[in-house]
Amino acid sequence: MAPHDLFPEKNSGKDVKKSAQSSSRFSLSQNREILVDGIALLSAVPENITLSSFSSIQHSSDTDNLPPSHLIKSILSKAEENGAFLGLSINNPLDRILNPIGKLNDRKFMSIFRFKTWWSTMWIGSNGSDLQMETQLILLQVPEINSYVLIIPLIEGSFRSAIHPGVNAEVILCVESGSTKVKGKSFSSCCYFHVGNNPFDLIKDAFWAIRLHLGSFRLLEEKNPPKIVNKFGWCTWDAFYLTVEPVGVWYGVKSFVDNGLPPRFLIIDDGCQSINMDHENPFEDSKDLTGLGSQMLCRLYRFEENEKFAKYRGGTMLRPDAPKFDQEKHDLMFKNMVELAMKKKALKEANEDDSGLPEAIVIEYLTEGKEDSGLPRGGLKALIKDLKEKFICLDDVYVWHALCGAWGGVRPGTTHLNSKITPAKLAAGLEKTMYDLAVVMIEKGGIGLVDPNQAADLYEAMHSYLADVGVTGVKVDVIHTLEYVCEDHGGRVQLAKAYYEGLSKSLKNNFNGTGLIASMEQCNDFFFLATKQISMARVGDDFWFEDPNGDPMGVYWLQGVHMIHCSYNSFWQGQFVQPDWDMFQSDHPCAEFHAGSRAICGGPIYVSDKVGHHNFDLLRKLVLPDGTILRCQHYALPTRDCLFENPLFDGKTLLKIWNLNKFGGVIGVFNCQGAGWYPEEHKCKAYPECYTTISGIVSPDNVEWEQKDFTAKFREYELFAVYPNKAKNLYLMKPHDEINITVWPSSFEILTISPVQIFDQKAKFAAIGLENMFNSGGAIEVLRYKCNRNNYTAEIIIKGAGKFLAYSSIKPKEINLNDQRIDYEWLSNGFLRFEVPWKGGELSSALIELN
Repeated sequence: MAPHDLFPEKNSGKDVKKSAQSSSRFSLSQNREILVDGIALLSAVPENITLSSFSSIQHSSDTDNLPPSHLIKSILSKAEENGAFLGLSINNPLDRILNPIGKLNDRKFMSIFRFKTWWSTMWIGSNGSDLQMETQLILLQVPEINSYVLIIPLIEGSFRSAIHPGVNAEVILCVESGSTKVKGKSFSSCCYFHVGNNPFDLIKDAFWAIRLHLGSFRLLEEKNPPKIVNKFGWCTWDAFYLTVEPVGVWYGVKSFVDNGLPPRFLIIDDGCQSINMDHENPFEDSKDLTGLGSQMLCRLYRFEENEKFAKYRGGTMLRPDAPKFDQEKHDLMFKNMVELAMKKKALKEANEDDSGLPEAIVIEYLTEGKEDSGLPRGGLKALIKDLKEKFICLDDVYVWHALCGAWGGVRPGTTHLNSKITPAKLAAGLEKTMYDLAVVMIEKGGIGLVDPNQAADLYEAMHSYLADVGVTGVKVDVIHTLEYVCEDHGGRVQLAKAYYEGLSKSLKNNFNGTGLIASMEQCNDFFFLATKQISMARVGDDFWFEDPNGDPMGVYWLQGVHMIHCSYNSFWQGQFVQPDWDMFQSDHPCAEFHAGSRAICGGPIYVSDKVGHHNFDLLRKLVLPDGTILRCQHYALPTRDCLFENPLFDGKTLLKIWNLNKFGGVIGVFNCQGAGWYPEEHKCKAYPECYTTISGIVSPDNVEWEQKDFTAKFREYELFAVYPNKAKNLYLMKPHDEINITVWPSSFEILTISPVQIFDQKAKFAAIGLENMFNSGGAIEVLRYKCNRNNYTAEIIIKGAGKFLAYSSIKPKEINLNDQRIDYEWLSNGFLRFEVPWKGGELSSALIELN
């Protein structure tokens, strides 16, 4: 039921219903068309489809999770006018309903669909048959009224909805419980429509309305992101995969610190847990973890770290005779492990004897001999203590785990929890998604599923131990495993609620309510059910340094695909969580391409470099000497003119993403052309004919200034200084002026957009920022202008070090930096430069006097 104080008019009967219908811009006409302001969106709408105003639908009764009180009235007003719920009813109850909701013809759309169980991406088209399976959101263009419409499948009761393609332009709504034991036949709010004339305001307003309706999540602006959001970090995954161990971790951190680029957070990725397979000793670590998917058959058997980490003794790496590490030798041992595993697999598949092959080994550099007998094991706790003692920059250590404990869940009989091996079955809507080894292995081994009533106990057991040893956060992966095992647990919604409530409770108890990165989570029931507390999540598939299927061009085109995932997914996922664009490797052939996007993504920046394999010149364009970053104030999103285009394989469109700094904007222009989703084969493939140089236009008007209150005023500015970071030109542009940009394949340009302060006809000034950093404008912490007759001053507080760039139409009288007069360079074209020294992380203050 709706909270009584939100909708008191509900008790007034027919008049209210009539008023509610007339106030909504949406309507269902007698000839069965869904209209907005009289414009048809869907035609041939079936008779069993209903359309209801916002106030005529029952809403969440969770008064403990209402939006901020000052917003409720505005949310209600906007939703009543601009929103509507779609419902449906059938004669006989079903657990999975596939129901047409109308035909979509000749109207451009951008959609987000799941191309894997875990990951989603964008797709464009113009009719219902163009849609892809498991579509999570549709954005329609309605140029007749200069507007856009969102169609968002929802959760209702124990059912969740998604959109599927139909024949002859039909749009199909899939409403499913995930359990043959949970059936329904009548739904009033399984899908939501919202209209607006600004796509970025529209999606914000729509999800505030859904937030009020469902009451099961909170939006990003209501929460604090993890502390790591402003910092640089290192993740162990691509350096070691499952062979991660303490010595390699130590030298990984050391490699960055020794080169003056300290990581402020460390993620020990998959490979730290105590796991094994069903055929192995239930209380010993598996020795068969090669990265061929073997870990996906493993189950957690204890909450403490595995033996590789448990063997660590306090002070080991602080001693002069500490164990050494050689990345090349490590990689060779790993390669041999993989080759051995492949030989064993081939023999097994041929039903031949593999006893003549050597046993699998675990790569480790810590030994336990007689000399260690008097020293107690310190394990992960001692390692973290030593790391923080030696590398005082290291603020946070995160550890990986799967939502169900490990990839294969929790092994029955090994913990105090009630765990049962549950068969894993792929949901019908995912049958046409991309082949995924993880899915194959999970279906093969099933999940050791902890009783949902003990989900909170599972997370408390894992997290309280980790918090006690010094871990400050977790990366939670494989999140959408739950929908594979929900048959006997009330369906996917009810099972998810139990697990997400337990996870949220533990997050508050153990990691300050914020220390969590969600991954492999890009499905609507995660966002609608899990994000009351979770405030950061991955917005793209993994960074793949090459195509795992062997396409040599995949080294290049996969990177553009990753960028499209992240930017378009952020359009909706950014409403709930701080978008995390994932790690990359700084010595990769496309490292600069990734670095450019991370610089302006608005989230944390972290890499997965192998030990000693770094490009520090590149990283110093992203990271300051104290391990902090120049983070944008919003999260990066595609510009309006990209929303309905195909920057992957139309051969003409550059991806443009915008973001905001405190005193300006930024636009990244990326050539991602060359690959994309191929529906006929359900995979991404190369389009080599598109992997070519592309040209496009950029304008100051591409920046969505109104998305932050402190930049909204810049919409009214008459002039902007535009600085392309790589071309190093300087343009003075009016808001609607355009410049042409030509970008090579797998390359980019970043343009800093700085509002020009016009003092008088001659004196004009704009602060651009540190030109040695990709996000130049992110260095400006404070900017104040003063006018006193004919004397004008600009006071700038600067974060970072390097060459500071500004535009000044006249030569400054003098510049004082940190209370000392300094030399500067000024050119007649307006270029003004001066050097800012590094002050150990303290801010610098510049006072520029103009006459």
